[in-house]
Amino acid sequence: MSLQVASLNSGSNGNCYYIGNQHEAVLIDAGISCREIEKRMKRLELSMKKVKAVFITHEHNDHINGLHRLVKRHRVPVYVTHATRRNALLAWTEGVGLHFQAYEPIALGGLTVTALPKFHDANDPYSFVVEHNGIRVGVFTDMGRVCDHLIRAFKTCHAAILESNYDEHMLETGGYPLPLKDRIRGGFGHISNKQALQLFLEHRPPFMSHLFLGHLSKNNNRPELVEELFRPVAGNTRVSIASRYQESDVFHISGESAEIISTAASHQLSLFGT
Repeated sequence: MSLQVASLNSGSNGNCYYIGNQHEAVLIDAGISCREIEKRMKRLELSMKKVKAVFITHEHNDHINGLHRLVKRHRVPVYVTHATRRNALLAWTEGVGLHFQAYEPIALGGLTVTALPKFHDANDPYSFVVEHNGIRVGVFTDMGRVCDHLIRAFKTCHAAILESNYDEHMLETGGYPLPLKDRIRGGFGHISNKQALQLFLEHRPPFMSHLFLGHLSKNNNRPELVEELFRPVAGNTRVSIASRYQESDVFHISGESAEIISTAASHQLSLFGT
């Protein structure tokens, strides 16, 4: 009666998340190499044989970099929308990719995966909520704004992987050219630490046991800044930072608490590494 959750990597250098029950699992994105996915899952004692599908949020390379090799090697089904498949990097999925639509649940054994639209500078981007026996885990990254789709889904989740991409002051005073700064903060890029915090404070459900903060910018954010914002207001929710360099622990989301069941990363703080 629970879900296992692990971040295999989270950042502009690659994104991949594992969510599963005792018998089935899915990957959300495959933005690191197939070899790294295999290595990190092995260290966490997670089996690719349980993975029943990969769901693609959008076509940017940091979300699909390892997909082709992963599908070829493990013959795992890929769920991707027609609009996302039009990208040249995903043309090979024509005929092998499975289509999904917003708010139409897809059942994979005991898991149900539901997509919801989001604002991002991609062809047809989506977030996902994975459910098993009433336990819900959301994956909410690469979002230009906190929209109604996100708020409604966030309120139902026992655990969530939530983007906290940039510190507003670091972005403003940093070395990025103005067009790139505007792309990040302009409503179709990413959400800031403050936007993520506001969502958490205003819409966290009382049963949310764990929050993973991910997709932190390498140049415009620092894990300690994010933790300083969230730790004082976390309450009964365990707040952790998903690393851009290594896999997290595996967490067991039961609906009442989130327990670590694998400590491969082995950190004293609730940080997954920086």
